[in-house]
Amino acid sequence: MPSRRILITAVYALGVLYGCVSSPKFTASRDIPADNPVATLEEGQASYYAEEFNGRTTSDGEIYDMNKYTAAHRTLPFNTQVRVVNLLSGKSLVVRINDRGPFKDDRIIDLSYQAAKDLELVGSGTTRVRLEVVRLGDTTGIPQHYAR
Repeated sequence: MPSRRILITAVYALGVLYGCVSSPKFTASRDIPADNPVATLEEGQASYYAEEFNGRTTSDGEIYDMNKYTAAHRTLPFNTQVRVVNLLSGKSLVVRINDRGPFKDDRIIDLSYQAAKDLELVGSGTTRVRLEVVRLGDTTGIPQHYAR
């Protein structure tokens, strides 16, 4: 039956073409627009680490530079960008997750020295913060700088 063969060929061709259509899951930007704030990821105590760790290797394989805007978080994927809001002063900035920690139960994030300085928590050592995801990092488990 020629009509059955044509139908099977057409269904097969449609299946192949459908497989070529990109999925929105993979083509959507990971950026979250500034005018569309995300829900709060979490609130809690932030701390920082500085001189004693400067130059050491972080969990994602980078060399820690206390003068960059980076941070350690227990579970967020590496290279995730997080807005950190100091709930006492109202100041905020964006850091990139490149390390694991903090290792004290009452803390939710360890900031680089520069980030802590700009958020005005160097004197006190800790402060209460809110974390918001700005851009989700690599979720495959392989740090992005290794994949290049």
